[in-house]
Amino acid sequence: MALVYLLPLLLLLGPFPTVSAVGINYGTLGNNLPSPKTVAQLLQSTIIDKVKIYDTNPQILQAFANSGIDIIVAVENNHVANISSTKSAAEDWFSTRIAPFIPATSIVAIAVGNEYLASGDDSMDPNALIQAMQNLHEVLLSRGLDRKIKISTPHSMAVLATSFPPSASTFATTLMPTMTSILTFLADTGSPFMVNAYPYFAYRDNPTTVSLEYALLGNSSGVHDPKGYVYTNMLDAQIDAIRSAIASLGFSGRQIHIMVSESGWPSKGEPGESAASPDNAKTYNTRLINKAQSNKGTPMKPNDKIDIFLFALFNENKKEGGASERNFGLFNGDGSKVYDVDLSCEFCSGSKMEFGFGPGSKVVQRGPSVWCVAKPHADEKLVQGVLDFCCGPGGVDCREVYENGACFGPNKVHAHASYAMNAYYQMHGRNYWNCDFKGSGLVTFSDPSYGSCKYTQQ
Repeated sequence: MALVYLLPLLLLLGPFPTVSAVGINYGTLGNNLPSPKTVAQLLQSTIIDKVKIYDTNPQILQAFANSGIDIIVAVENNHVANISSTKSAAEDWFSTRIAPFIPATSIVAIAVGNEYLASGDDSMDPNALIQAMQNLHEVLLSRGLDRKIKISTPHSMAVLATSFPPSASTFATTLMPTMTSILTFLADTGSPFMVNAYPYFAYRDNPTTVSLEYALLGNSSGVHDPKGYVYTNMLDAQIDAIRSAIASLGFSGRQIHIMVSESGWPSKGEPGESAASPDNAKTYNTRLINKAQSNKGTPMKPNDKIDIFLFALFNENKKEGGASERNFGLFNGDGSKVYDVDLSCEFCSGSKMEFGFGPGSKVVQRGPSVWCVAKPHADEKLVQGVLDFCCGPGGVDCREVYENGACFGPNKVHAHASYAMNAYYQMHGRNYWNCDFKGSGLVTFSDPSYGSCKYTQQ
């Protein structure tokens, strides 16, 4: 990349996702859930633009094809050992589980295991986890998919020796060698550190020392850290505890993005779980959604936006454990709302609607006949940075704007960038924030295609 374009690109890559929608976990341990196709169609008309599942369910992956919703798939814990055994085993897994569904289904990450290191199962070797991650990354490299699909693994807060005060947190001593290897991998591959963070459980287990309002993301008085940080909610403190633990292993100088891969609040629990109520669940999840959309970080890094995946879409009546484990959903299996949380999307096509899976629910597809192009008078260096981003880390296939491609002429930066920006916009679901590009993008209802150069539509 020419040096003159390096600065604009770096500016783009830092604050690029300046406006975000919301991720959600879609579990399927229920015998009364709507079909994956129904789920995919209805989520398209909401603020939810990212979905995390717990396997590679082919019906779900097929249902989300061409939906504009990004998917995180998972390697189940009991498959980690096999994938770690050889690179060919990882290749076989990818070939059968993932390859048939891409690129129509936008798979952006593979979560290897779930809370694998805190499972309590002595048969699950920590070394197998990192080896499985490395083997799958080798598969992505060989297929040229390593920039589009990232490899990570979700951790519970139990990987920490202590979580308070946040500034003094470290990983459990026994896990430090494994965590060092995992963090090295994440830093080297540009993959996020995934953490499942639940203030609910911290409150449930310590109701006399933890304020309910603090756990519900709303304590304005704040909790003070010895290093001067003030926490108005427990989730921020949990995230910064992870941040400190990462720094304690010598990674403070490496860019490792933290993702909250699960967080939520149950609407029902066992008799002793008085805080598990519809009102508290509504309060927590409404605030969690607002936090996910706020583009704000935590006291330690206020400018580092945190991606958040709400747990969960449905109550799962076949899930093991206590009653609260089966009641984290926004919806019951029959499609009725457990409580009201606003998921409507002001910027999706169609009028604002009452979202639900029950009888009479509407299906509204996102934006037909909408494209994204470069503003004619946008700074050329900035537009070149956008082009480099889209054709590089953005994962756009830019062959049409290369020499001999159908969109090479006119050989102008703005023309080439418009093609790439539109492809990125369509790929990510035509949300208005996917056509911002530091203010250089413009949404248009006029088809910019010309001659043999055809601009893609979703």
